[in-house]
Amino acid sequence: MTTARNRAIDRIRREQTLAEKTRLLEVTATTEDEVLDRAIPDERLELLFTCCHPALALDGQVALTLRTLGGLTTEEIARAFLVPDETMKKRLARAKNKIKAAGIPFRVPPAHLLPDRLAAVLAVVYLIFNEGYGGRGDLAAEAIRLGRALAELMPDEPEIHGLLALMLVNDARRDARFADGAIVLLADQDRSLWDTAQIAEGRTRLDRALALGGRGSYALQAAIAILHSEEPQDWPQLAALYGELARVTGSPVVELNRAAALAEAGDTEEALALVEGLELDRYHYLHSTRGELLRRLDRVEDARAAYDRALELVHSDAERRFLEQRLADLRQQ
Repeated sequence: MTTARNRAIDRIRREQTLAEKTRLLEVTATTEDEVLDRAIPDERLELLFTCCHPALALDGQVALTLRTLGGLTTEEIARAFLVPDETMKKRLARAKNKIKAAGIPFRVPPAHLLPDRLAAVLAVVYLIFNEGYGGRGDLAAEAIRLGRALAELMPDEPEIHGLLALMLVNDARRDARFADGAIVLLADQDRSLWDTAQIAEGRTRLDRALALGGRGSYALQAAIAILHSEEPQDWPQLAALYGELARVTGSPVVELNRAAALAEAGDTEEALALVEGLELDRYHYLHSTRGELLRRLDRVEDARAAYDRALELVHSDAERRFLEQRLADLRQQ
């Protein structure tokens, strides 16, 4: 009787969750009876796969899922996509309208269709982690939990292990990333605060991804994160890996990271030229990176202007304090 009661309560909760998310998406409701034979044991992961319908454009899948299930605001999602808030509002509206017009059902896909939705699901998990990496530990922990559930569900998918490795290694440095309410750069972090067991698990996960033939963006990022955890850091190798990642993704943000690695390898002029060719004006990291490069080249006034622009765009209090300290140091020069 206890088992039956618990199952009944669990079923009622799932029905309520299903109804709530259906209202948010404005799509055709699906009853629990229709999804009783679930391929996905984790309810939250099940909802992620449900929302990532291939009839929608990939960016629409990711944005809508982050809004509906990830708990992120439209403004937070817009920042993640580096677009204005209004652009993201229109993107979300288009996705909802397409769901409604096409009659796309709110239904868990069968197991053989899961790979078709994996790219969007991984993107959602990674963006949830990134939002948590800025200070919201609950989101980072939830993303890692989802990554582990994905690895159990689809153990032969290399990019799942690559993403999980990336999140584990980056999250292992969490306790060292902040001090007195400000962000602490990697070079200045107290490595005794790093979770070495979690970094070791990240290495194991990356080895698994590589053994499965993984050479995608998450495996590359995991390899970069592990190199960053070593001392001394091999900056030329890091720059080369960022170059390969940029080739795979076409991402200007990756090019920005490559510029930072080039600067650390000793080529500040080339790094600055690369940064100034990137179209990332709404991205505060571009301006803070540019400010640092200009400071190294003794272009103090230009560096101040770059940090001022970064401050206009930053949203994290910890990063704002860091930038304010950088500006204060420049004023003393």
